[in-house]
Amino acid sequence: MLSRPDLNARVRDAMGRAVPGVALIVVGPEGVRARSAVGTADLARGSPMGTDLAVPWFSMTKIVTATVTMRLVERGVLDLDARVQPLVPAVATLRPSEWAGRITVRHLLQHASGLANPMPVRWIHPADRPGPDADAFVPRLLGKNDKLRFEPGTSSRYSNVGTLVLGAAISAVVGRPYIDVARAEVLGPVGMAHTGFAFDGTVEAATGYLPRWSPMRFLLPSWVRGRSVGRWMGFNRFLLDGAAYGGLVGTAEDAARFLQMHLRDGELESTRVLEAASARSMREITMPGRRYDLGLGWFRPADQRDAEPPFVEHLGGGAGFFNVIRIYPTEQVGAVVMGNSTKYDVDAIARLALAYVSAPPSSPGR
Repeated sequence: MLSRPDLNARVRDAMGRAVPGVALIVVGPEGVRARSAVGTADLARGSPMGTDLAVPWFSMTKIVTATVTMRLVERGVLDLDARVQPLVPAVATLRPSEWAGRITVRHLLQHASGLANPMPVRWIHPADRPGPDADAFVPRLLGKNDKLRFEPGTSSRYSNVGTLVLGAAISAVVGRPYIDVARAEVLGPVGMAHTGFAFDGTVEAATGYLPRWSPMRFLLPSWVRGRSVGRWMGFNRFLLDGAAYGGLVGTAEDAARFLQMHLRDGELESTRVLEAASARSMREITMPGRRYDLGLGWFRPADQRDAEPPFVEHLGGGAGFFNVIRIYPTEQVGAVVMGNSTKYDVDAIARLALAYVSAPPSSPGR
């Protein structure tokens, strides 16, 4: 069992010089087992990294969208095997049309729809300005990426567009914007008070960084490039266009609550968010893919099929940040990792959770 100073040292070794700061929370069904925050959240100000800082979740948002979906499935509002075209008419613009008409909610959760996955580097807007009209964004993307890559259900290839279609279907069936549904169905019941689809003015935010020499800086809009410090280029605050696939911004502490709920098979602090069978089904890997093997939201990297102990996770990476939320089901432990660089060894840091198998919960506080 690692002491907290030892854990900090392990995190520092794993992150090296590839990321300014990293927050790690190790979680068991009973609560937080360990916390570590190492390095710097904002290089210009010299502020330390923390588990209570706002960080863009990027694609970690998808596991929240999947949980929303399963809540609606339990209540009979959605059917996993229902075709989505009646809910999202723009799906009819895809070709071949006979394939498009067969895309189901399950296909979208398992990235098995055949939808394209264009690079989303410019799907962003300044954090202090409104984003594109949510009702127009998905039809526009489908119009630009209208060729399906394979017959639905025959393979799995990751698609941000697929999760955006799922978000549109959720909005259509409930009759409310997706962000409102996500708050009501998951963020509120789990008690994620400092996580939402915008920066919370009451919570300090980490700054994202990219190595100054990275060619990625030329792909991004110029307004997002912020202050450079040493070998790092900082980013001005931005939000993603399209909430359902990557729009959440929040703290590692809130992500740890969400992870604890899943470790407890859908229940947290006497609030039943998911039925136990639904929570467990989300972790069952049934759809193999090129890069990831999918369950109903959770996935496993294809090159980790034989990992021991086995795990499921969801990554969340983009300009300036890289995160993961991971569960080791057989060990009943998980990890939330959030770091403010576009690329570093997030896997090595998440594996540190295995030092806390069957550990007692930590004392309150950080």
